[in-house]
Amino acid sequence: MMAANPLLTMLTETIAMARAAERGDLIARLETVAGKVRDPRRRIVVAGLGNQGKSRFVNALINLEVCPVSDDVGTAVTTVLTHGSETRATVVVAGSDGGEATREAVPFSQIGLVTARTPQGRAVLRLEVEAPSPLLADGIVLVDTPGLGAHGGTGTAGVLGQAPAADAVLVLTDASTELTDPEVDFLRQLRELCPAVAVVVTKIDLYPHWRQVFEANRKHLRANDIEIPMLPVSALLRAHAMRLQDEGLGRESGFGLVFQFLREQVVARDQAAMQRTVALDISSAAEHLALAIGSELVALRDPERGAAAIRELQSARATAEQLHRSTAAWQQTLGDGITDLAGDIDHDLRNRLRDIARTAEDWIDTTDPGRHWERMDEWITATVGSAVGDNLVWTGTRAVKLAEQVAAHFTEMGSVDLPEVGDTLDGDSRAEACTLADLEPDLGFGHKVLVGVRGSYGGVVMAGMVGTMAGMALINPISLGAGVLLGGKAFRDDKAARLAKRRADAKMAVRRYLDDIAFHTGKETKDRLHRIHRMLRDHFTAIAERTLRSLDESLRAAQEAANLEAARRTERATELDRRLRVVAELRRHAGALLGDAAPAPAAIAAPPAAPQLPPARA
Repeated sequence: MMAANPLLTMLTETIAMARAAERGDLIARLETVAGKVRDPRRRIVVAGLGNQGKSRFVNALINLEVCPVSDDVGTAVTTVLTHGSETRATVVVAGSDGGEATREAVPFSQIGLVTARTPQGRAVLRLEVEAPSPLLADGIVLVDTPGLGAHGGTGTAGVLGQAPAADAVLVLTDASTELTDPEVDFLRQLRELCPAVAVVVTKIDLYPHWRQVFEANRKHLRANDIEIPMLPVSALLRAHAMRLQDEGLGRESGFGLVFQFLREQVVARDQAAMQRTVALDISSAAEHLALAIGSELVALRDPERGAAAIRELQSARATAEQLHRSTAAWQQTLGDGITDLAGDIDHDLRNRLRDIARTAEDWIDTTDPGRHWERMDEWITATVGSAVGDNLVWTGTRAVKLAEQVAAHFTEMGSVDLPEVGDTLDGDSRAEACTLADLEPDLGFGHKVLVGVRGSYGGVVMAGMVGTMAGMALINPISLGAGVLLGGKAFRDDKAARLAKRRADAKMAVRRYLDDIAFHTGKETKDRLHRIHRMLRDHFTAIAERTLRSLDESLRAAQEAANLEAARRTERATELDRRLRVVAELRRHAGALLGDAAPAPAAIAAPPAAPQLPPARA
């Protein structure tokens, strides 16, 4: 927090100047930034496939047994861990009929029993847990997500929806196997949405060959042009090290690399971004304040130049007012851009889902889906998650381009800052509730025998009746042979009919699943675009209003100065000169902050020894 003190001092001085100028719009914006400086929250999302040790890793990271750990049942809902004086848990449940979400306290001992849905059938959005931890007290917020690709699990779309608003994403994969293609694709998408991503290779204490897997994973990432750090860790060794206060075990656990990543890639980068944000806001506020002070000061010291300044201000005000009120310029660009974006995003998603449906139906036509339905479930869940993720990445890219197009209308006001569009991409995903329906099990052996007997009965009777005309018994070799032939044909026909029915049911299940995905994802996309629209509209409207307000204040101050009594001109000019020097000093400090390098990383509770690559263990 020490690095934030100079920023708070500058913000306090700037707020005082804005308050003296009665600029409530600037005060509100600066106080919002000051609140972020006082309480920086850094959101770390932990993701990965099921049974990769995510919950145990989170527990070892904060040195508390908070997240339930189980070999057969993993994390069911997203768990958000923040700092609190005492341990408590709250469940956030989706509102009925699209209403507001509700919060319900749950006993801490029962958080392992929280499932994705309540007994009343309402979806559980997340589980919020407060716990006393030095790491969490430093402003770190940990998010433990359900396993990716699990049947009925959150899928990649839910994690990708959280990535733009996250400061870092840690993707866990254990040291037993190499990264799969869906995991690599997931990492590629995360890298485009989040500025800090790392692969954490867990359970290195269980697998002596973890180094070979580690190097193979590095090659997979390099082959796909994904440059992100890889961190081998052992949560079990970390837990033993903290319990025994053993520095050697602490080094072997590899958690020193994790804390180093958090210091360098999260905290330091966040401080640099915060420093730049503060500098830009102070510089912008100082320009608005200097405009009014300078105009009034010119009018006081040189009436002729003041009159010219008033005419210039009136012209600038007319231009700004026209830009503020006009609906045919930037507002039209924004509205048309959102409409085009909605159509393109919807078409892109439906096109991706159509391709998945064609591939799935082609596979169903060439195989027996009943025997390989679990493989189809895994494939379609991973493929749909990847498609939805690519659609989300494209949404963010297009939204940034749209913001730049709208900002081009404000060139007459100088350079304008762009809003953080990534914050609007986050949202509670309902696509996680979509699951691929199970197929009916194949008939048992007894039923197959019954089908054969039923088909052979007719053959035996018909051939036997013909044989009785020739003086043979009803049951004779000819009638038995006919029964075998007709029974075999009936069995094959029944088998083909059952296979055709399974294929039809499988195609119907795939279509229903993709329809559900398109329905929920389409609603989420519309909500996301509405948030983007509102953010861009409010952002650029505020810019136009601040500029118009500054010009109004400057014009009013210059006109009042022109009519000020001679006796008070000197006194007023002295006061304005003092304010102008303060504003100029603030602008100078803001410029220095923009030119400075990133501040030194802040301290995070970490093992005392320097991190190093942990050695192999037997």
